[in-house]
Amino acid sequence: MGGFASISAAGRSIQRLLQIRFAEQQPLATATSVAIARTEDLDSNNIGNLVQRPALTLFLYRVDFNKTMRAAWSAVGAADGRSHLALDLHFLLTAWADAAENEHRILGRAMQVIEDTPIVSGPLLAGAGDWSPTEALHLLLEEVDTESLMRIFDSLPIDYRLSVPYIARVVCIDGAPATREPDVVTATIGAKPELAT
Repeated sequence: MGGFASISAAGRSIQRLLQIRFAEQQPLATATSVAIARTEDLDSNNIGNLVQRPALTLFLYRVDFNKTMRAAWSAVGAADGRSHLALDLHFLLTAWADAAENEHRILGRAMQVIEDTPIVSGPLLAGAGDWSPTEALHLLLEEVDTESLMRIFDSLPIDYRLSVPYIARVVCIDGAPATREPDVVTATIGAKPELAT
């Protein structure tokens, strides 16, 4: 994958997947938009500046290194001279509507979409991430206990809202190609090799 734009490209890829599938079958009679949210966007008073209800927001609340792939990518880095940082992106999907039933329908449709397409690849991947032809983004429901989820909301400018946590893995940030010094070949002109006796 590419460099520092990889995290952004992963978020936009998930957004794109949901937008395409919502266009095929909307969760509500009114079109539901999908937006990537920042912390300050999640305030109930500010959410209207980002999206019109009904909507689904993707909020990246944590970025962590992928414990399984870290060693393997380090080995690749030793071979190709580039750094490779394998990441897991932790998202909260939150529904915004005028009634609880409608929010449940939005979350249900979003979960159905991700369950139907848990591997995002090819044309579903958003550009600017410099995705390689064999690369894919794996989406899976994250197991977060109630206490941890409440701690997340304690740090946000919003009261608890029904949300579903997902992990997007493996997002890789590649370092710049290392500049390699040319191999130096030395030779002595006019010297004859000695014959073994």
